[in-house]
Amino acid sequence: MVGQGSAPIPLRPGAAGASANGDTGAAGGWSRPRLELLGAEDLRRTLDRLASQVLEKVPTSSRLVLIGIPTRGVALARVLAERLERLCGHPIACGSLDPTFHRDDLARVGTRMVEPTQLPVGLDDAEVVLVDDVIFTGRTVRAALEALQAWGRPRRVQLVAMVDRGHREVPIQPDFCGRVVPTTRQESIQVCLQAIDGEEGVFLLRPDDGAAIISQASA
Repeated sequence: MVGQGSAPIPLRPGAAGASANGDTGAAGGWSRPRLELLGAEDLRRTLDRLASQVLEKVPTSSRLVLIGIPTRGVALARVLAERLERLCGHPIACGSLDPTFHRDDLARVGTRMVEPTQLPVGLDDAEVVLVDDVIFTGRTVRAALEALQAWGRPRRVQLVAMVDRGHREVPIQPDFCGRVVPTTRQESIQVCLQAIDGEEGVFLLRPDDGAAIISQASA
């Protein structure tokens, strides 16, 4: 997968709030203010750009299937599907795929409540786009690619990530990326969507100085 991300962006202080993390490696106990990476309007523009880029790379939009990776990737896939529908003039198939049991690092990161896989159409000969909010080590995406094999043989599989935070452990890169944000392993990315959180934006979370480092899940 060839990345199309943008250059790293500066950070801006933002208001503190509840964490809304998927497989970003975050845990509870964050008490320092969030740093805003994208405000609501910036996030909307980024989503519009990603939708346009996806449509440009897919020769036949009727074969396009968006598949969100839990947890935040599922909601993000729905938002992108709505934008793509407005661009191409017809509904876009959208579903979800939970790759938890295909991970090769469960002993390290532990398990969470597994969500049902929901695919609206067959995947044979489909133009599949996996959608996740944050790409971190790449192990979640690797597991998703393995899980896909049980559901058919797509013509092509591409990856959208809203944020690439680095620290890859496998050779996987997003084909479409909202922002590249250098982070430490002790930091976390929070992607907020209006339908779920009542606010929109992307934020960087950091643990308290001197606090015990919380083990992070790989994404």
